[in-house]
Amino acid sequence: MEYLIIGFVVLSIMGSVMWVMPTKRDRMLAALRMQAKQQGFQVQLTRLTYPREHGEVEPRVVSSVAYRLLRGKIGAQQHSDWKSWRIVRCESNSSEGLCSGWGWGLGERTMTTVQLDKINSILQAMPNDVVGVESTPIHVSVFWAEKNEQELDSIKLALKDMITKTI
Repeated sequence: MEYLIIGFVVLSIMGSVMWVMPTKRDRMLAALRMQAKQQGFQVQLTRLTYPREHGEVEPRVVSSVAYRLLRGKIGAQQHSDWKSWRIVRCESNSSEGLCSGWGWGLGERTMTTVQLDKINSILQAMPNDVVGVESTPIHVSVFWAEKNEQELDSIKLALKDMITKTI
């Protein structure tokens, strides 16, 4: 009987330890986010609000991970005139000027056709698990599902391209 109780206690302790140990995916995400921080990204858990999609009454709000690059210093006039925007991968009525499969979360009808051309070229270069792209006077961001760690470099290139094109 004593051995049974000792065995139960040992198994209980081992179970608790195994429960709090990170999974393989958790370790991969921690390494990916550390690598991103070393490359200059700010990684933030945030809530992403979608535009109202076809057939939906309310917009969808999901938890997501934002990978952000700071834009750097811009002039005060450019900062005050900046038109922030957010584009999300979805089928929506608010998709004017965007390539298929993307919708405006913020900033619809505020961009020129030249800016829309630049935005669409960047959207087409985004990996499939990027669910959103955002531009503010402070930073540029992607909302990413983090399924393929090799996509980090292409995301960084796309964000740097957004910064140089000032969109």
